[in-house]
Amino acid sequence: MRTGSGRGAARDRVTLDTERTSEPRQRAEGPVDGRWLVLGKDGRLTAYARTASALLRWTEQRPGGPEWDGPEAFPVAGLTHLSVAQGADTYVHFVGRREVRKGEGAPVVDIVHAIQYQTGRAVTEWRSLGNPHKDQAKAVRLGIPAAAISSSGTVYVFTRNAGGGVMLRRELPGGKWGPWTDLKGSQAQDPMALVAHSSGHVEAMVPGKDVVMRWVQDQPEGDFRQAPNIPVAVARGSAVALETAPGRTTYFWTDPTTGGLAAHRPGSWVFPLGGAPDDSPVAALRTVLDGYDCTVLAHRDVQGQVMLSAFGTENEQAGAWWSATGERCTGAPGLARDAHGRVVLGMIGADGALHIARQTGHGGFEMARSERV
Repeated sequence: MRTGSGRGAARDRVTLDTERTSEPRQRAEGPVDGRWLVLGKDGRLTAYARTASALLRWTEQRPGGPEWDGPEAFPVAGLTHLSVAQGADTYVHFVGRREVRKGEGAPVVDIVHAIQYQTGRAVTEWRSLGNPHKDQAKAVRLGIPAAAISSSGTVYVFTRNAGGGVMLRRELPGGKWGPWTDLKGSQAQDPMALVAHSSGHVEAMVPGKDVVMRWVQDQPEGDFRQAPNIPVAVARGSAVALETAPGRTTYFWTDPTTGGLAAHRPGSWVFPLGGAPDDSPVAALRTVLDGYDCTVLAHRDVQGQVMLSAFGTENEQAGAWWSATGERCTGAPGLARDAHGRVVLGMIGADGALHIARQTGHGGFEMARSERV
């Protein structure tokens, strides 16, 4: 492939079988939501996917690869959605939406959270963060959660409520959780795009009906206020956010009118980037290529093929040139840097396996063909 440029009552916990299994070999249905290919403190990459009843994990055997272990299966019951986020401390956090049916009645819906503290180590038990709605009819309409972890390690969980507003629950000092906070908003869509800035601020981008809503912090760990809306339409499920300068975010999404990608920084223009993404979000990575600060994007197009582009960070107005990789995947691709600074492209294939392509290091932005893990 070549391209151009802490413990509570039992009822508040979800028991996770920490006996990891590799046999029989598990087939992933697709990646988890969020940045599902991550670099650990020890320099090893980890990839996360899921089946209908388990979280799957692959782990590099050594920094820089190429050998991997996995998939290891961590059984999880009742999750309808699962998302991953990594903090500056490299801890990996999982948040999920769970439905548990008891008899013939409506399911009990809550948000659950678990952590992986070190590469290749066990995932903690899943703990319930509850549901902001006490009314059963509203509780079942709770949206998909997403998480962001500030530079100090505080976990923020956002989700859409039954009325289309935005709810927030944050971890407090000492590991306890504060109450659900209603951030208001209207006609919010799932999922939300979050970014944790190196400055310690967290920012949320929430697509609505022909508008993007934003919540920002004026100071790290502070309260959230709603910033001015951005009058644009965003295809459902397509938005991602990337810190492209200290304290500055670039949003990427699919334009439902043109079918192509768009980029925007608050206070600037909306830049069309072309491409033909399907209904999964683009993967975005900021890295250095040949000494230049660049943004790498990868998306799955409507034919299922993975497309790549790289351009100078915050220089979207110069245009994006997309290169076909010859690779195909299920769900969104993943991007990360390995221990040697090389760009790594992760894909879940139609065979349910993890496929990895790595930058060759021959200069420019050249990617080797993928290998099945």
